[in-house]
Amino acid sequence: KSIKSDVSVTLVRVEYNGVILGDSSKTDVLPNGTANYNFMTSFECSPDGPNSLDDIAHKPVLLTVIEVLQKEKKQKEKTVPLGQAVVDLLPLLQGQCSFKVSAPLYAVPPSPLESLHPEAKGGLEVTVCIEEPLLSATQLSNGNLLSVTLEAAYSVPEAFAPTGPPQNYMACLQVPAAGEKEFPLLFKNGILKLAGEKEPLPRPKKWPLAKIMAPGALSIPSSFIVGGPYEDEDGELNKREDREFRIQAESMKRIVWDMERRCYLDPAAVVILQKRIAECQYWPVEVCRMNVASPSKGKTSKADKGDEDKQIFFHGVAYVNMVPLLCPGVKQIRGAFRVFTYQDSEVFEKTKRQHSVFRDLRTQLSLTKEGPWTPGISTPFSRAVPSKTQKEDIEKPTKDKDSNRRMSNALKIQLSDASLEAENVTYLSLDGQQYVEAGTFLVMEIKLDKALVPKRLREELTRRVKQMIPPRPPLPPRNAGAKQAVEDYHNHVTSIAVAILSEYHELFGKQLPDRGAIDHQTLEEQKRQLNFELNNSGKYFAFKEQLKYAVVKIVREKYLKTTAFETQEQLQAFLSDLYVYLIDQMHIALNQLLFEEAASPVPLSRMTEEQLWLFAREAEVNKDYKLASVYHQQRLGQDQRNIQYWLDYGAFCLLLEETTKAQECFRQALSLDPHHIQSLLLCGIVAVALQHYEEAEIFFENACCLEPSSVVAWTLSGLFYELQNNNIQAEMAFREAKKLLQAQLAKERSIPEAAAVEGGKKQISAVCVRSPSPDPGESLPEMLSWSLLQPPLPPPGCESHRVAGIPLSPPKGLGPSSCFRNKKPSLGLMETPFLAAPSPVSGLRRPPCTIFMKTVEFLMKVNAIQFVHMALAHELLSLQGGPSCAYYLALAQTCLLKEDFSKCEECLREAVRIDYMNPNVWAQKGHLCYLKRDFGEAKECYERTISFVEDAADMHFVYLRLGSIYLEEKEYGRAKQTYLLACKNSASCLTWLGVGIACYRLEDMVEAEDALSEANALNNTNAEVWGYLALICLQGGRRLEAEQCYKY
Repeated sequence: KSIKSDVSVTLVRVEYNGVILGDSSKTDVLPNGTANYNFMTSFECSPDGPNSLDDIAHKPVLLTVIEVLQKEKKQKEKTVPLGQAVVDLLPLLQGQCSFKVSAPLYAVPPSPLESLHPEAKGGLEVTVCIEEPLLSATQLSNGNLLSVTLEAAYSVPEAFAPTGPPQNYMACLQVPAAGEKEFPLLFKNGILKLAGEKEPLPRPKKWPLAKIMAPGALSIPSSFIVGGPYEDEDGELNKREDREFRIQAESMKRIVWDMERRCYLDPAAVVILQKRIAECQYWPVEVCRMNVASPSKGKTSKADKGDEDKQIFFHGVAYVNMVPLLCPGVKQIRGAFRVFTYQDSEVFEKTKRQHSVFRDLRTQLSLTKEGPWTPGISTPFSRAVPSKTQKEDIEKPTKDKDSNRRMSNALKIQLSDASLEAENVTYLSLDGQQYVEAGTFLVMEIKLDKALVPKRLREELTRRVKQMIPPRPPLPPRNAGAKQAVEDYHNHVTSIAVAILSEYHELFGKQLPDRGAIDHQTLEEQKRQLNFELNNSGKYFAFKEQLKYAVVKIVREKYLKTTAFETQEQLQAFLSDLYVYLIDQMHIALNQLLFEEAASPVPLSRMTEEQLWLFAREAEVNKDYKLASVYHQQRLGQDQRNIQYWLDYGAFCLLLEETTKAQECFRQALSLDPHHIQSLLLCGIVAVALQHYEEAEIFFENACCLEPSSVVAWTLSGLFYELQNNNIQAEMAFREAKKLLQAQLAKERSIPEAAAVEGGKKQISAVCVRSPSPDPGESLPEMLSWSLLQPPLPPPGCESHRVAGIPLSPPKGLGPSSCFRNKKPSLGLMETPFLAAPSPVSGLRRPPCTIFMKTVEFLMKVNAIQFVHMALAHELLSLQGGPSCAYYLALAQTCLLKEDFSKCEECLREAVRIDYMNPNVWAQKGHLCYLKRDFGEAKECYERTISFVEDAADMHFVYLRLGSIYLEEKEYGRAKQTYLLACKNSASCLTWLGVGIACYRLEDMVEAEDALSEANALNNTNAEVWGYLALICLQGGRRLEAEQCYKY
C-alpha cells in the first residue's frame, strides 16, 4: 500500500535467519498505490534444525520491497530496494496458530519512499500460519520467555572517542539452558554518542540484527523503553544521593544499544534457571571494545590479522542481582549496574564463572566493515577444542609492530584456549580499570513472560484467611414472632395498669397498709368514679387504642389469622378463644407487676470510650492487670463490633504474655473485617509467637496484597521471612518497604516546600502543639474553678510549663505512693508513639527515618517485643552513622518492660548524648529513676520534661508521678497544680484523687471534697478516694456520712 506513483513494477523478497525464502512475482503497481503480490513461502522449524524455537523468539521475518527498473538494450535487469518491513513471530510461541498483521514499510535510503508525505505510510499485509502449534500444552504452561534489553552504558571512560579506527562496543551474558549448556546473549555494535541531549523516552527497542537496510525496520513493533523513577529501579544507583549523578551521566558521552534479545526457555530450562539463580545471586554481564577489522590488503598473513582482531580492550563486568526474580510474582528487574574491571578471580568468587564468555565466543567475534556480525546466538555453545589455526594465532609470538600499535595504558587480553584455561591464569585488564575511575554503569532490563515463582492471588489469600478465622455468628434474628407479640402485649398491659394506678392515686390518694382493707361498697364507688374520669378525660379511649395494636399483633403472630372469617360461628369461636387467652396473659402481666419487685435498671455509664481506655492504661502502669482487664471488657461491652477495642485488648494480653488469648482477640477483630490490615499483621505476629509459621505467612502476604503501600506490612513480612531463613523474599520485602518509605518522605518534603513558596515571606514555625483536650470545666464543679491554677506555674497559653523555683535536692525517706507503684506502661494503639515527639532543636537535625524504626513504633504500641528486637537489630546494622536517639529510646523501653534497669540506664545515657533536647529521653529517664526509687533524680528529670516547649509522648504519667513526688515531699501547692495539669489534659480518678489529697493537706476541705467527688464519679471502687472522703466528713462533723464512706 501507498507506493509512490512513479514506481511501476515491484517484487517482495522474503528472508528469515539469513536465508532468502523466495521472491514474489513482478507485480505492477496500481494507480491507487497498491500492489497485490499473493506470494506464499514457508520454512521449517524444529528444535534441532537451523530454525529453532529460540530463533522464532528473537528473529523476525524480513520483507524487502524491490523496484524492478526497465532494462535497456543488451543490459541486465536492474533492481533497487525501496523499503523493508519486519514481522514478529512471537505470537507463535504464545499459542497462536495463525495471525495477520499490517507491517509498516520503512524506506531504504536512498529510496523514493523517503519523499512520501508523512501521512502516506506504506505497509504490507502479511498472514502467518502454521499447521500445528509449536508448543504443547505442557510447554506452553511450564515454559517461559526471557527478554534481556541492554539500553546504554553511561559515564564511559574518556578514552572512548569517535576518532581513530572503527571500534565495536559489545556486551554479553549467558543464560542457563537445559543440562550444562548455556545461551550466550551477545549485544554488538553499540553506538558511541557524544555529550548532548538525553535519550528520549519512550523510545523503541531494536532487533539484535545488523543486516537490515531500512533504519526504521530495526525497531521492534509495540516494544518500547519507557524508563521510570530511579528509586523504583532494582539496580545499584537508585538512592536519592545518586540522582544528580545519574541525570548528569545521561546527557554526557555514552554508548547506546537499545537492543532487546529474547530467548525461549523450555520447562527444563526454567527449572535450571531457578536453580542457578538460587545457587548464585549475581550474574556477570561482560563489556568490552574490539577493533573492527578491515578487509585484508597486501600480504598480511591471516595469522597476523587473527591475532590483531581477536584482542579485546576495556574488558569490564557488571554484576546483576538476579535474586528478585525468585520472589513471588516478580517478572522483571531493571536498573543501573556499575561496571568493574574484569578479573577472573573476582568474577569466579561472585558468580562461580571460571572463564570469560568473550573467550568462549572468540570464533564468532571476527568483525569486518563489510560484514558486521548479527548479534544473538540461537544455539547453545559447547566448549570446542581450538582449531589448528586458532592455536597458531595464540602461540605465535607478538610482533614488535603489534605492541607499538597498542595503547600505552592498556594491556590487551589475548583470547585463551583450553590449555590456558587449565592454568587458571588471572587476566587483568588495566584499561578496564578506567570503568571504575569513570563510574561507568549499564542500564538494562531482564524480563520474563511469567514469574518464576507464582504469586498467590488475592482471592486465594482471602479464602485461606476465612478458613483460619471462623466467621462471626450472625446477629440474633429479630424476634418478631409469637413470643415477641406476647411480650409486647405484657408491656402494654403493664404500662396501662401503671397509668390507671396513677389516676387512682390522684383521685383517692395512696392507701397505707396500716389503715386496713377498704370495704367492698367503697371500692365499687371508687371504681365508678374512676371509670367516669377516664371516659370523661378521653384516657379510656387512648388506653384502648394503645392496647388494640398489641391485640392485632397477637392475632397475626400467635393465631396466624390474617384473612376474614367465612361464617359467624367461626368468628364467635375465635373471639372466645382470644378473649380467654388475653385475660390469662393480662393476669400474668399484672401479677408480675404487683407481686414481683422489678429489677432496678442498670445506670448508664458516664465513662466514655476514651476514658475507659485511659483508665485501662493507668491500671496497666500500676500493675493492676485485673482492673485493666475489667476496663477493656467494659469497652467491648459498649461495642463488641469495634475492631479497635479488640486490638487494644489483644495488645494488653500480649503484655501479659497471654498469646493464645491475644490470638483470640486479633482473630475476633479480623472476623469483623477480613481486610483490616492491622488485624492481619497482628494475627501474623501471634502466629509466629505460637510457631504457626504457615498461617503467619498467609497473614503477612495477605496484608501486603491488600495494602501494597504499607511500609510496616512489607517490613514485618521481611522480618518473618528472615526468621524462616528465606533471605530472598526477605530482601525483596525490605527493598519494597524502603522504596515506599522514600516515596512517602519525598511527598512529605514536597508539602512544606510548596507551602513555603505559597506563603511568600511568611516564616513557617516548627513548633509542635499538643492536640486540644476536653475542657476541664465540663467535669469540674463550679466551686472548684480553674482559678486554682496559680503561679508559680505560668498561665494557660504560655509556651513553657516550667515549675519555677523548685529546689532539686533529693528527698529523704520517700516511698512511692500506693497509686503509682508501677513500671513504664506499654503504649496502646490510640496513643501517639513515644518516638514521634522530637524536640524542636532535634527536629532540625533529625536522622532519616528508616523502615525498621517506623515498624518499631507500631510494634511497641502492641507489645510485640519479639519483633521489636528483630527490627532494632536490623536498625543497628543498617545505620552508617551509628544508632539514633530513637533507637536507644526504643531499646530502653523494652528494657524497662523487662525491668532491666542497668541496660535501660545505658541506653538512655546514649540517647541523652545524641539528643539532649528531646523531652521523651528525659521522661523515660524520669520513669527509670522513679522505679529505682531515686525520687530526687526522677523529680529533676520530670521537671525538665515539662519545661520543654514540646510535650513528651506520655505526659499523663509524667504529671502523675511528679505529683506523687511533690505529695511525699509535702510540697502540696506544686502537687495540686501538677495534678490539675494532668486533669486538664486527661482527667482520671487518679488525677482528681491527687488534687483532692493536695487540697486536703492544704486544709481546703471544700475543694478537696469536690475533687474527690469527681474522682469517685469516675471510679467508685477506689478505696483511697473513700478514705479521704471519710476524713473530710469527720473534719466537718458529719459522722454518719463518714461512717458510710468508711464502710464502703
